[in-house]
Amino acid sequence: MSIDPREKVVLFIDGANLYATSKAVGIDIDYRRLLAEFQAKSYLLRAYYYTALVEDQEYSSIRPLIDWLDYNGFTVVTKPAKEFTDAAGRRKIKGNMDIELCVDALEMSQYYDHLVLFSGDGDFTALVAALQRKGKRVTVVSTLTTPTPMISDELRRQADFFLDVAELAKTVGRVPPIDRTAQHGTERPVDRPMATVEPKGS
Repeated sequence: MSIDPREKVVLFIDGANLYATSKAVGIDIDYRRLLAEFQAKSYLLRAYYYTALVEDQEYSSIRPLIDWLDYNGFTVVTKPAKEFTDAAGRRKIKGNMDIELCVDALEMSQYYDHLVLFSGDGDFTALVAALQRKGKRVTVVSTLTTPTPMISDELRRQADFFLDVAELAKTVGRVPPIDRTAQHGTERPVDRPMATVEPKGS
């Protein structure tokens, strides 16, 4: 991990994108260990988690995770997801948090030295370039280990550093349990199926 321990660091997590990436790699993210990993290696200012929620459902599958994150050191940013039916008649849910993430990252930029972006979405390339013009360093976290890379080539080239989720998983990941038994602070706890919100472009 290319982070100077003297740097003030912020984590910006595109929830739907990180979920799709970790699922493609075949691991769950343990968010308690993720936070501890960055706290041990840097001066971690804040960790943001962005996701859209399906508001009209009686039970949202991601709500327990959101509540856990909110009480355990993460700043959770949400908005209602949009539901629609595609041309094949399948129910789809879309939630794009790009604008919210970009605005927050730019507004906070005077307070941190290094931004760690958990997303492979090429739309964030302009944000990374803007932060670099402000003298910030940016690490992008995604993966190249899947048959189809989960990170856009433009974003990877623009970032100062690239961290593969498959590598990060050695310290903060675990294989999803077959019996769905899990600990608190993991992406897929007991009776906590993951978010139904699909990452953009899926």
